[in-house]
Amino acid sequence: MWTRKPFLVGVAMVWLAASPVVAADPEPGQAISGQGNIHLQSPGSPHPPYNSIPPTSGPHVPWLARWGMHRIPIPWEEQVHNLEDGGVIIHYRCDHPCPETVAVLERIVSAYPTQVIATPEPRLESAFAVTAWERLIRLDRFDESMIRQFIDAYRGRDHHPPPPPAASRSNRSPG
Repeated sequence: MWTRKPFLVGVAMVWLAASPVVAADPEPGQAISGQGNIHLQSPGSPHPPYNSIPPTSGPHVPWLARWGMHRIPIPWEEQVHNLEDGGVIIHYRCDHPCPETVAVLERIVSAYPTQVIATPEPRLESAFAVTAWERLIRLDRFDESMIRQFIDAYRGRDHHPPPPPAASRSNRSPG
């Protein structure tokens, strides 16, 4: 007598073998579509809106914000250049004075002499966000381990476009 069980197992094996495997993104945070890296004259220069809050790529000014702890928000157009230069930015939202949060962030940032910034960001929907070039993680509560993992994964990755190839020279004489 014929049973359905071997038939169904066979169909399932064929279906699984034919199905594409979707690999999980091994990198920390969420991938954000790139918006290029054009330079602006100033933070107030008009440009298309960023596709994430806070931004992870896009138009930016040609100078960098100072690495380290900041107590007032940094214009996004400055932050993006820091990201392009391999920086990681920890954004925090304090709806009231939060000296404990600032002290912990200062300790984290001081462990990295360059390429890490902490800055307040009142436009956050979460309590914290950490950005790198085209990467973002949002945190509803402070998670030092996750923040350090993100920093260690992305700090130092430069995202400037490669220089144009050197002009090729021909050894042939004209003529």
